Amino acid sequence: MAARVIVIGAGPAGVRAAEALVEAGLRPTVIDEGRRDGGQIYRRQPEGFMRSYETLYGTESTRAAALHQSFDALRNRIDYLPETLVWNISANAVHLVSGDSYRTLEFDALIICSGATDRLMPVKGWHYAGTYSLGGAQVALKSQGCSIGSRVVLMGTGPLLYLVAAQYVKAGAAVSAVFDTSTLLQRFSALPKLLAIPAALKKGIALMGVLRRAQVRVYRGVRPLEISGSPEHGVSHVEVALQSGMPFKVACDAVALGYHLRPETQLADLAGCGFSFDEAAQQWLPATDEDGRSSVKRVYLAGDGVRIRGADAAERSGRLAALAAMQDAGLKVEDLAALREQLRVFSRFAAGLRKAFPWPARFASMLPDETIVCRCEAITAGELRRVVRETGAQEANRAKAFSRVGMGRCQGRFCAHAGAEVIAAAASVPLAAVGRLRGQAPVKPLPVRLVEEEEAEASE
Repeated sequence: MAARVIVIGAGPAGVRAAEALVEAGLRPTVIDEGRRDGGQIYRRQPEGFMRSYETLYGTESTRAAALHQSFDALRNRIDYLPETLVWNISANAVHLVSGDSYRTLEFDALIICSGATDRLMPVKGWHYAGTYSLGGAQVALKSQGCSIGSRVVLMGTGPLLYLVAAQYVKAGAAVSAVFDTSTLLQRFSALPKLLAIPAALKKGIALMGVLRRAQVRVYRGVRPLEISGSPEHGVSHVEVALQSGMPFKVACDAVALGYHLRPETQLADLAGCGFSFDEAAQQWLPATDEDGRSSVKRVYLAGDGVRIRGADAAERSGRLAALAAMQDAGLKVEDLAALREQLRVFSRFAAGLRKAFPWPARFASMLPDETIVCRCEAITAGELRRVVRETGAQEANRAKAFSRVGMGRCQGRFCAHAGAEVIAAAASVPLAAVGRLRGQAPVKPLPVRLVEEEEAEASE
């Protein structure tokens, strides 16, 4: 097999992909945007921090330690590029920036393990200082050991909602309330699929037990109404409609929002990979075969960057994608069938989570016109609806051209999903008909200094 194998991401999928390649006698290049390995879920604390694994990762401490130990054992057998952004992918090459330096690396096989980000639904007032995503709130706790506020409200739905709430409680933070948009009935109806992995279900129940023992108020079946605050002082209150329909308000100085997770697919898009609309997830996802082969030859996709199935599944899919790459290069590989079967079990469990904690698409049509949807460009729900009404734009990129939604520095990471829901509701068309925002390079802002250095070199 050709020696130039690149793995993007040093989370669960990336580490296991690199491990499989090393076992075969290869020396892959592992590129990661983070300072240290572990990805989001097993993010390692900075050097010099002394918090225990149990404190940082709770029920996942054993798995986190195992992944970190595996990566440490690989360090001398891989080319590791931390704090390095892959900002573009072209034919057989990735384009990197680290600090002030820029370079291009060619590859013969590319395994993208880009992970997941928060899936967000706007709420009126979410632009006030003190509003974070659930993932952002978790990063603050894991990376720096600090809470996002002195009185925190967590709102949304999904396992991450309860995981972050429990982590904050264990860290000693004051959690004022947990607002869950899903209901107990939805959870009970999902039990047959959730029982596919009893141990994971047990962990979820344990997280709720942590909140109960800490006397944290949990409200289910709510509808977010408004985050109150001011430009000068930030967040002051969160108001929801309870399941009974009665308005309810809680004082706080920080809010963490999130509705489960969504695959980070921008690099797959830039690599030219095909996408298809997943009806169950109500998202556009990269198209792959069961082993992680994308529609582009020699480009493989693994982990939550393809399908949200959790860290354990990501480890297996990372290994499977590496084995597929080696098989395509003519090497003999084993364990493919076993890994596929294990991933089918995780897929069934993930389907149960979607049923238990559904994406609240209906909220998009209820957003007040003044609600900001795109925080980068300050585009409101009313502006999006006006674009649909006056220009007839019913496709995401066309609506983007008329409104600038998704043109900011996050390139739609925060607003694309909810924006598509607003467009679909305003145009009375299925979500799939709205399409998806096309990925653009650079995926994240680059230092201007890089441009200046390139121009200087070109002029010499």
